[in-house]
Amino acid sequence: MRILVQKFGGTSVATREIREQAIEHIMEAKSLGYSVVVVVSAMGRKGDPYATDSLLSLIDEQDRTSRREVDLLMSCGELISGVVFAAQLRAHGVETTVLNGGQAGITTNDDFSRAQIMTINPKRILQELEHDRVVIVTGFQGWTKDYETTTLGRGGSDTTATALGVALDAEVVDIFTDVEGIMTADPRIVDDARRLRAVTYSEICNLAYQGAKVIHPRAVEIAMQKNIPIRVRATSSKDEGTLVTSQTGTDRIEGELRDQLVTGITQTANVTQIKVFAEPGMSGMQLKVFQAMAANGISVDFINVNPRGVAYTVSDNDTDKALRVLEDMGYRPEVTRGCAKVSAVGAGIAGVPGVMALILDAITSEGIEILQSADSHTTIWCLVRGDDMARAVRALHNKFELHAL
Repeated sequence: MRILVQKFGGTSVATREIREQAIEHIMEAKSLGYSVVVVVSAMGRKGDPYATDSLLSLIDEQDRTSRREVDLLMSCGELISGVVFAAQLRAHGVETTVLNGGQAGITTNDDFSRAQIMTINPKRILQELEHDRVVIVTGFQGWTKDYETTTLGRGGSDTTATALGVALDAEVVDIFTDVEGIMTADPRIVDDARRLRAVTYSEICNLAYQGAKVIHPRAVEIAMQKNIPIRVRATSSKDEGTLVTSQTGTDRIEGELRDQLVTGITQTANVTQIKVFAEPGMSGMQLKVFQAMAANGISVDFINVNPRGVAYTVSDNDTDKALRVLEDMGYRPEVTRGCAKVSAVGAGIAGVPGVMALILDAITSEGIEILQSADSHTTIWCLVRGDDMARAVRALHNKFELHAL
């Protein structure tokens, strides 16, 4: 059995017209001999009646609603979406069945609202596929071993799709959205941003972690376990979008040699830089700072630790809370609000001399001050002031000639 998993995000199932376009992709896959498993998100985005955020707005933060009950509420959006989508698909003469996450064999832990998938038993799905039915699975959810409904957190439908792809040994997982694939940069910032034909798992994970919103990195990491290819595609287009595989930056793609240092530029806005300097008698300060941040539920990023102290970033929304914690501990932090992290991502970066020099030249030539920098195997980050973010992104995009990809 040749199995294809197709995931349709909220904008891809929001209206009857766009669902018709989604159905065309299903019909095409069946005509090519695939058995099709469809994963659906809740319909639309915040403000639309059945979107997840709209459902959450029905309860007040002050209400004494348990996380278990919140998961019951949030799971309704995908259930509605699945049933509506199935009815429209049957109108085309296609046999289909709808399964919620638990019925599809997805077992999670009991960490409600951010559950992790523990096992998948795809027996029920395979039985339905044997009867030539399209199986529609509600994304973003599963059951605990005690049959409690759980949700998987943000990006959960992407995670459902790739996890099912691994469990079913699918040939490919298609992630359908409202864009035509992974771009070299945000087209709202860079006019000549180009669609990438192929990226590696590592590259797309880094792009996603650093601000690109097209696919959730946890979903990509799951697909990597079994080397299941992913295609990020537009529901409104027949184009095959961007292929995500294990190939390196110098592998051949469609007969052409690709040897690109940097694959894409991305950005994360609205972050605050915090510096805490060690003073005489403050032994172990670095450890105490990060223990305090963790104890107060403050997520930290862009971390630099040295004998003189620490530098890190937090979301602008967490800044005041972080400062109160530090001041209560007797520290006098140095703060720069309204920053942005700009990232250059590429599998070709590793082990190549001079990449950081190119990045510094591109940014400083624009008169932009770099407040902090760091690097990893495939990513180099620079922290700049928020007002400089767009210019820094454009400068890096031009420096690495990504418009020519």
